[in-house]
Amino acid sequence: MAEGAGSQFLSIELVFASRDRQELLQLRLPPRSSVRRAIVQSGIAERFPEFDFAELQAGIWGRPVAQSHRLEDGDRVEIYRPLQIDPREARRKLAAEGRLMGSERKP
Repeated sequence: MAEGAGSQFLSIELVFASRDRQELLQLRLPPRSSVRRAIVQSGIAERFPEFDFAELQAGIWGRPVAQSHRLEDGDRVEIYRPLQIDPREARRKLAAEGRLMGSERKP
């Protein structure tokens, strides 16, 4: 994008999922916008007031980035909520019960 191209906007997708629902938002942001700006401008905090979005990890296309990271056109901003349990610990617990990840509970 050329310097001084003030009429250009970035097309960004922002996604977040709670345990109960998920949001996928399309945003148009000015050039040189940060992940933080996308989060604030999206209004996602008002949709999920139980989360502190300033503290949550964000990523772009599955790669963790700082909220100060500058966005590029076409980026997909993903906001990650904290894990409830370490995945390795969950597998150990299931193995101790004789089960596998994704299997149904034994009667």
